[in-house]
Amino acid sequence: MEIFEFTFTVDAPLQAVTDFHRHTSALKKLTPPPMIAQMKEIEPLAEGSISRFTLWLGPLPIHWKAVHSDVSQMGFTDSQAEGPAKSWVHTHTFTPISENQTRIDEHIEYEHGSGFWGVMTRLLFAKPNLFIMFTYRKIITRWNLRHTKIAVVTS
Repeated sequence: MEIFEFTFTVDAPLQAVTDFHRHTSALKKLTPPPMIAQMKEIEPLAEGSISRFTLWLGPLPIHWKAVHSDVSQMGFTDSQAEGPAKSWVHTHTFTPISENQTRIDEHIEYEHGSGFWGVMTRLLFAKPNLFIMFTYRKIITRWNLRHTKIAVVTS
């Protein structure tokens, strides 16, 4: 079992961070190029909600079904029910640091399968690649929370 952890802070209150991550457009916004996220079925974030999507890496489609659990204002977990890895459990934890600052902790436990997809996940989810992906997510999360506060509150 592999473990990846990434932590960063945003200059936004806990509610804004929660609202941003609960919006059905969050995954698409947080997917770094050159990947393209194609949403198939995105239920509003709630206990047991499902997200079905395809991540395109060039001509290669990566089909994914995630089920959400432990959903609260303080975060949530998405677990791969179908997808390229043998297992993938991603926990997002939001911790208020002050009235206008929140820490986001990303914790992923995952396991590679065998065959073609085992090779692909070893390449795609190598720790340096995950670090780059989550650095991108940090930048996009900060940018969105800084520039779309009104949209986050009303969406």
